Amino acid sequence: MPSAVFVQAKSGRGVETAEKKDGEDFAMTVVNAAKRVYRFAQGAAEGNAGMRALLGGKGANLAQMCLIGLPVPPGFTVTTEVCGFYERHDRTCPDGVGREVEMALEAVGRQTGARFGDRSAPLLVSVRSGAPVSMPGMMDTILNLGLNDETVESLAVHTQDRRFAYDCYRRFIQMYGDVVLGLDRALFEDALEHYKDRHDLAHDGDLAAQDWQEMIAIYKTTIAQQRDGKTFPQDVHEQLWGAIGAVFKSWHNPRAATYRKLNDIPENWGTAVNVQAMVFGNMGERSATGVAFTRNPSTGEKELYGEFLVNAQGEDVVAGLRTPHNMTESARLASQSDKPSLETLFPECFAELRAVNERLESHYRDMQDVEFTIENDTLWLLQTRSGKRTAPAALKIAVDMVDEGLISEREAMMRIEPESLDRLLHPTLDPRAECEVVATGLPASPGAVSGELVFDCDEAEKRHGAGRKVILVRIETSPEDIHGMHAAEGIVTTRGGMTSHAAVVARGMGKPCVAGAGGLSVDYEGGRLIAGSLTVNKGDILTIDGASGRIIKGRVATITPEISPDFTRLMRWSDDLRRLKVRANADTPADARAARDFGAEGIGLCRTEHMFFHEERIPAMREMILAPDRQGRVRALEKILPMQRGDFIEMFEIMAGLPVTIRLLDPPLHEFLPHGEAEIAQAAEAMGVEPDALRRHICELHEFNPMLGHRGVRLAITCPEIARMQARAIFEAAVEVGRRGGEPVIPEIMIPLAAMRAELDYVKRHIAQVAEEVRSQTGRRPQYSLGVMIELPRACLRAGDIARDAEFFSFGTNDLTQMAFGVSRDDSVRFLPDYAAKAIVDHDPFTTLDRDGVGELMKIAAERGRATRKNLKIGICGEHGGDPASIDLCEEIGLDYVSCSPFRVPIARLAAARAVIARNADMTSHA
Repeated sequence: MPSAVFVQAKSGRGVETAEKKDGEDFAMTVVNAAKRVYRFAQGAAEGNAGMRALLGGKGANLAQMCLIGLPVPPGFTVTTEVCGFYERHDRTCPDGVGREVEMALEAVGRQTGARFGDRSAPLLVSVRSGAPVSMPGMMDTILNLGLNDETVESLAVHTQDRRFAYDCYRRFIQMYGDVVLGLDRALFEDALEHYKDRHDLAHDGDLAAQDWQEMIAIYKTTIAQQRDGKTFPQDVHEQLWGAIGAVFKSWHNPRAATYRKLNDIPENWGTAVNVQAMVFGNMGERSATGVAFTRNPSTGEKELYGEFLVNAQGEDVVAGLRTPHNMTESARLASQSDKPSLETLFPECFAELRAVNERLESHYRDMQDVEFTIENDTLWLLQTRSGKRTAPAALKIAVDMVDEGLISEREAMMRIEPESLDRLLHPTLDPRAECEVVATGLPASPGAVSGELVFDCDEAEKRHGAGRKVILVRIETSPEDIHGMHAAEGIVTTRGGMTSHAAVVARGMGKPCVAGAGGLSVDYEGGRLIAGSLTVNKGDILTIDGASGRIIKGRVATITPEISPDFTRLMRWSDDLRRLKVRANADTPADARAARDFGAEGIGLCRTEHMFFHEERIPAMREMILAPDRQGRVRALEKILPMQRGDFIEMFEIMAGLPVTIRLLDPPLHEFLPHGEAEIAQAAEAMGVEPDALRRHICELHEFNPMLGHRGVRLAITCPEIARMQARAIFEAAVEVGRRGGEPVIPEIMIPLAAMRAELDYVKRHIAQVAEEVRSQTGRRPQYSLGVMIELPRACLRAGDIARDAEFFSFGTNDLTQMAFGVSRDDSVRFLPDYAAKAIVDHDPFTTLDRDGVGELMKIAAERGRATRKNLKIGICGEHGGDPASIDLCEEIGLDYVSCSPFRVPIARLAAARAVIARNADMTSHA
């Protein structure tokens, strides 16, 4: 057996190791590989913050808070490994865990002066989940465990408050019946509401001890009726193991499974279980419970932020059933609340909490979300974790912490999820637009969106699946609503505060949210939202502004947000570090301007076919397609030439010398032709031909599988005049920009869908001829490079041969994924979700590059291509170019650049820098 290691806090100066002596209590406690239960108490712990995988985030942080001497109620953590065993072995725990739990309970009893199940001094505990990463509200919690018909009397005598004791007991029975026994919580809620109606009681606070005793009897009867006579368990050990099993089981509940899927959390991680001595925020007017953030999670401002309730338990705060108090007096004044702040009501606890928060933030070097309870003017900390925050807040906090010396620039970049930048770059409400404000609530999560009003989460998901945007309105949300919240563009609740479930989850998702809109009344049955005399019906358009808390009838105009100085600094840090260049996919001058605005270093893909779809150009394109011979095609192409040349001139001038990769015509020609009888008749009239003749030509061009048919390089080979026209437009535009004194232009011409070097060689000769013709006509020799879009497995395998004629490769990852999997991207939506749900694939391969297959093809192509041409430039230009995980793979392979849509350029810039940091860290760890 390995030698034991022990961890103990020492005078606040850190930790030391020592050996345990027989009989010594757990101020110095054993940590070894065989342990399944880890204890903690103020001043000492068997774990620490670095043990998240084993203890879960909550358990690891509780241990760490104890190690630095903070006021934490004693308890213990059952590890995530037990969760895995529990699921694999028919919901039983490993041998010996029971004894470890008993010993840990005895230790907690010694710390508190109580004993689990004791009639005179009963120890009561909470049982909470704790995954390795934060999953707020997704799994289950049980409070007040250890109460039964005997211990509740002891609690009443000890506290000299019978109402408090029996209120705790009824809360425990209700929560246990729901979480452990699996009964519908509505059974208990309806019974309580019926009792209050029958006795003319308006609020829970109106019920006396005798009322709660009667409710307990009703709850017990309800449980027995629902369980074929099985009664509520009085054995506290049965209660405990039932609760531990229920928390392990909740790892697999639907809301937790949905959250893991949305956040890419592996199913095999499991959850730990934390059992902790109860402290009571509902012990009277000198007790309270709340949530405090060390910085504002919406704005990032460095200020104590949060909410609390007097005489309440933690679940009351997040449930949104009571309006919470503000933490600070300044926040109370700003909100015009008449409820006193924590700063006023509990000045000593407030000062202690402020000091604790500063210490936690300094220790963890990140913004913290702290749950606390005040029991008879004594502050206790129940949890700390890195707080969920909005994208603007995350950016400000990271940059500010660099300035404060807490973290480095590299750490700041790793704190910002690249995808979150998307939320900083999209429109906000136009302040000049007229708004019919329906109601105002709390600005729980910023952003402005419009959508159809829905009240039901299943309907929100259904409409979203049909491509419609929805605003989900609920009285309050619960973890079961996660799927509807994910489907919605934005969320509104009529109850709850800034730390309610809706607010926390919406901020984590980056969705706008307005919480606590008390001026609204929701009629679920009638499908109506009522605000005074105004009614908004299901399906009507609503706009919400999560930054101001406004709920607006109808659709409101938006504007593009300004780039903040913090954003500019983050981009500068990223650009200084990253190796990969970042270009943009841009098909129009407007796209090119947006690309430059977002920091693109060139155009990695200009899809020339998009230039042909303009209303004034499509007739000439159709004339070219339907021409009976080459001469007819040439005549039609001469009409298109000046249009393309003009586009290229404008794009070259906008890009001012930056590289521009232009892909020659790629799609099948039938895409340019009309479809449907009305459109065919209209096009025939415009072209001066008979509809039947046009219809026959369309039929002749029909292909059984056009994506594998007459397109890409195959068009350039069968109709070289198309490629010649495009090359001429490119060269003449480059020459013209040079004549105007613009930056020198060296366009990159890309041949799509090539599988063989011979295809490239054929097209290359035609393009060279056009270049010579332009030189003869203008007196200037066009400078250009010629490359291939690698999107076929054969091209990857023959990359060494193709590189003899190609000066650059650009992976068309959309088609390469289609060809590698033999799957149509458009049709895959019918079955790929099932593949993901059944863990056959980790990600949709059209969203994140498939490392093992497509990634391997890319590696082969890069290696073989560079073996032939050492300085071969290689990039990607498919949709994966803006996906951070795919960018990691591009860095690993050693590509030169990625190209993505203009709005995703900042995402790619940050992701490329993070890829360097991660790769360096990985190389260091393997050194």
